[in-house]
Amino acid sequence: MTSSDSLVLLDIADGVATITLNNPGERNTLTAPLVAEIISAMDRIENDSNVGAIVVTGTAPAFCAGANLGNLQQSSSESLGTIYEGFLRIARSPLPTLAAVNGAAVGAGMNLALGCDVRIAARRAKFDTRFLQIGIHPGGGHTWMLRRIAGPQTTMAAVIFGEVIDGAEAERLGIVHRCVDDDQLQAVAHAMAARAASAPRELVIETKKTIQAMADVSEHVVAVERELTPQLWSTRQPWFAERIAALQNQISSKK
Repeated sequence: MTSSDSLVLLDIADGVATITLNNPGERNTLTAPLVAEIISAMDRIENDSNVGAIVVTGTAPAFCAGANLGNLQQSSSESLGTIYEGFLRIARSPLPTLAAVNGAAVGAGMNLALGCDVRIAARRAKFDTRFLQIGIHPGGGHTWMLRRIAGPQTTMAAVIFGEVIDGAEAERLGIVHRCVDDDQLQAVAHAMAARAASAPRELVIETKKTIQAMADVSEHVVAVERELTPQLWSTRQPWFAERIAALQNQISSKK
């Protein structure tokens, strides 16, 4: 789908768009040109009605080794905002997003993974916040995302105490949904994303919005009410009638 010398590769198959950061010589660090290509790829993906899910990964050996340190040393709020957009653009997507973490995810690169809806890690993956170790305060919502996903103790251990977490440990701590063998990562991530992409696109987008909106709900009765309107909407859609008919036919054929 894209030239092999691009900083970001884009491949679309089975309704899944795979974004691959492709600057392995610099361990896929986030730079303004790379971020610009991420934004362009995301715009293209979201405008393609045939795409129902997104996988984000990196060309080996790293997933994303953070922001370019040279840029950081001369940073301003504007330049940091430019780098942040590399992961915030993906985090804002209405489509389901899955990070296939194939190697080191460091600093802003860890933010890229945390900003996705689901994370799958290879055993060789490394989650390394590293902000304090290089003398900089965490940024880009790093502490909020990690605390929300894994809790305060894991966040303190990783950010303050400098714990570097491999794929298996990330699964145990709840940072990733699943850890798989290195050579199985892309296949597992693609298959999982393809399941999401097989559902009606509008339904997936609406359901993702509902899940996100449940963050402030503390009572079951409120959750029931919040789901009611989109559920009724979905029963009036043509895909619902089509899938119910297909299911009924399948059941009838087994009798």
